[in-house]
Amino acid sequence: MKTVENVAESAASPSYQQGYEDGLRLGVCQAVMERIPGPEPYFRNMKVFYVPQGFHAIDQGISAALSSLVRECIVVEAPKMLELAKKERPDLIFVLNGLHVFPENHLEDIRRLRALGMTTVVWFVDDPYFSEDTAVACTAYDVVFTHELGCVSFYQGLGARNVHYLPLAVNPEMFKPLRCGPEHLYDICFIGNAFWNRVAIFDEMAAFLENKKVLIAGGFWERLSRQDLLGRSVRLGFIPPEETVRYYNGAKVVINIHRPDEWGQDNRNIHRIGGKSINPRTYEINACGAMQITDIREDLTSFYRPGYDIDTFASVAELENKITYYLEHDEERRNMAARGLHTTRQAHTFISRMKTFLKQF
Repeated sequence: MKTVENVAESAASPSYQQGYEDGLRLGVCQAVMERIPGPEPYFRNMKVFYVPQGFHAIDQGISAALSSLVRECIVVEAPKMLELAKKERPDLIFVLNGLHVFPENHLEDIRRLRALGMTTVVWFVDDPYFSEDTAVACTAYDVVFTHELGCVSFYQGLGARNVHYLPLAVNPEMFKPLRCGPEHLYDICFIGNAFWNRVAIFDEMAAFLENKKVLIAGGFWERLSRQDLLGRSVRLGFIPPEETVRYYNGAKVVINIHRPDEWGQDNRNIHRIGGKSINPRTYEINACGAMQITDIREDLTSFYRPGYDIDTFASVAELENKITYYLEHDEERRNMAARGLHTTRQAHTFISRMKTFLKQF
């Protein structure tokens, strides 16, 4: 039988405190999600071919959303797209990005499909970082969507006649509040490749982060100059989305830093288009019910309210000050994360985006 002293000791233990915090956070998240009404019924009598890019989280979110909104959604790999379309005669052929791993003859296949009278659509979700490639591809399709506000006029100027801005979103079946194990618990978390602007920020923060429990994960983090202070916090290599979700859930503060848009800074933005729009990570972090501090993009305030459901930084000093504040103010951190979860689940899922997408046809 436990004595009063045993109970008191258990309640004071780190594992008990962590369990209490996890339970409280998940309870708040559950209450938030229960207050969000389900999506209004929507249906289009269409057969859609969806041609994925290989971005697992985005591809899965789009295909699941379309499957719930149209008569038939068939996921087709790019090399098989042309021949299968001749047999199936879809109403719409929807290509995600059309870059990187797509076959060299992909645009020729798109032109042949158009010649057969089929409607072809692309959604560029890597803008503006590959403008050297998208500038060539944009006129091959009947309709162009881009998540980057700054690219709409760019594609129009190149002769793409039907261009639409469609922001990114999140798959809430993948990115959601979860209970995670001790191996995923951190004070501060950043997951993403080590582009040079990110390296500069973490090098400058090295002394500040030295005595905190920090995860920095992704490719190329050997670029850090301050390996002496940050090396123990680095996990090199790709983190799959299913594990990323757990790290977001286990972190007290998740940092978001957009990649650089300057040509030559790990990108092919030869047309030097400035990045204005937010990345998918912005939605994904908030969808986990995690506290997020992000650098500022011009379009951020179209989706979130800094200081209410997300926080921002414009300098390393500001980022350090805000991390310190939120690590010391649990309730404020938890409340802001809950508001970010509510905003995201209510307005920024792929169901919402695909409804907007389909209304153009």
